[in-house]
Amino acid sequence: MGIQIPAELKPFVTFFHPVLMTLTLILALYALYLGIQFRRARSAEGETKKAMMSARYNLQHHKIGSLFLVLMVVGCVGGMAVTYINNNKLFPGPHLFAGLGLAALAALSASLSPFMQQGKEWARITHISINVSLVAIFAWQTITGFDIVLRLIDQMSKATA
Repeated sequence: MGIQIPAELKPFVTFFHPVLMTLTLILALYALYLGIQFRRARSAEGETKKAMMSARYNLQHHKIGSLFLVLMVVGCVGGMAVTYINNNKLFPGPHLFAGLGLAALAALSASLSPFMQQGKEWARITHISINVSLVAIFAWQTITGFDIVLRLIDQMSKATA
């Protein structure tokens, strides 16, 4: 016995994952911006440093990063759930594996936070490296996702024709 999504909700449920993940990518880019600003503030001097530190980029980066982690995990699980509900199977391939890897990278990156708070430079460098890789993979995965969305739209238009 499979779970059935009511026909009137199916388009919304089906496209919730792509919309959520597109917004999550935008959020990731904003978190990257905040992280760069905090890195600049840490290396600034004098009044410039004082002014930049008062913007509290570190707290904003931490909050946005936490929201990113939640959305990444929920989006990953939700995307797999909707795919399984709609098709009674998952489709092993680059998009699925990249999504699982991204969720793992996001968790790994977040786990470095206590070490960064202790001033460990290796943790900051690792955090930055993971997140730059994460954003690059996420951008590539978005392209593979748009291909899937186009196929879904084509299937839906043929079903209604």
